[in-house]
Amino acid sequence: MDFRLSEEEQAVADLARQILADKVTNERLKDIESKQEVFDAEVWAALADSNLLGVAIPEAYGGSGLGYLALCLLLQEVGRHVAPVPAYGALALGALALNEFGDEAQKSEWLPRVAAGEALLPAALVELDSSDPLRPSATARRTEGGYLISGEKSLVPAATRADRILVPASTEEGDVILAWVTPGAGGLRVESQRASDRQPYAYLALDEVAVSDADCLAQGPDGVERLRWLVERATVARCAMQLGVTERSLEMTASYGRERVQFDVAIGSFQAFHQRAADAYILVEALRLATWEAAWRLGSGLEATDPVAVAKYWAAEAQSSAYACQHLHGGVGIDVDYPLHRYFIWATQIEHELGSAPLQLEKLGARIAEDAIYDF
Repeated sequence: MDFRLSEEEQAVADLARQILADKVTNERLKDIESKQEVFDAEVWAALADSNLLGVAIPEAYGGSGLGYLALCLLLQEVGRHVAPVPAYGALALGALALNEFGDEAQKSEWLPRVAAGEALLPAALVELDSSDPLRPSATARRTEGGYLISGEKSLVPAATRADRILVPASTEEGDVILAWVTPGAGGLRVESQRASDRQPYAYLALDEVAVSDADCLAQGPDGVERLRWLVERATVARCAMQLGVTERSLEMTASYGRERVQFDVAIGSFQAFHQRAADAYILVEALRLATWEAAWRLGSGLEATDPVAVAKYWAAEAQSSAYACQHLHGGVGIDVDYPLHRYFIWATQIEHELGSAPLQLEKLGARIAEDAIYDF
């Protein structure tokens, strides 16, 4: 089989890298980070003008229809440049689910705006009291013509700028709904949060927020599988960003090792430097292989539950690569005037999102044990 990127997919990666490398400089990042909300509107507009925000949106709705793998390539470049734009929240969450499960009227109304960078449709997958996004503790109580949603959500990306937020909740019957809630709705409180990577997130408190059946992308028996569909794609999207983060931090470290001189020789010639950098390289390449396998399977409509867990395991483990790169820089690595520190905090944030390494191993182990029982 030929796993090389198509010309269109490679063009997405090349164009995104060109735009971000030109605009997302260390000086610009320091300026953006000094503001109350970390968001680069100019970069976001440039990505929209190049139709990069619409890579996974069908042509009928203003996108280029290149699919999920192309979206992951874009997100990899966002990670490489630690770009302060809401690409993950805007493109890999609610918009993907809407494109897959929404009706024609919903898609016609919202997807062109997403592709133009005018609408943000994140999803609230993280909860304070649950480490498993497939089992939301938020509840949905059935009413005539809809539901009342109660519960808490945390670290919702881009929610302070969101037009609508996709919220999973569990019903009394044991099913799951995926429902759109609108900021400003009665019973909904949205509070700004900042996490390790300094990007904008929000905490949601829902107190019997009313949603109608028309607001639901999923309800009834198919809700669990639709939530799984979304969580798997959100997880691999974050893995792609982690790949960009860690590969770029390793490139910076290799360059630093060639340039930094100690005892009249470049520190990159020291055996200890070689060993630590080699270990970091192995982690990055393991993440690369696992991420693209999972992304290819998801983009091809194939079953990918185990490959997704493997990819997220390596995305979490790859934080050690970012840590090693910071260590190999010495004191320079934690100097906020030097760009490397951002890569470490981004890698740390992604490490824990949607399941840490031990949780992924637990899931894989449970599936192996289950298969062994049935095989026996």
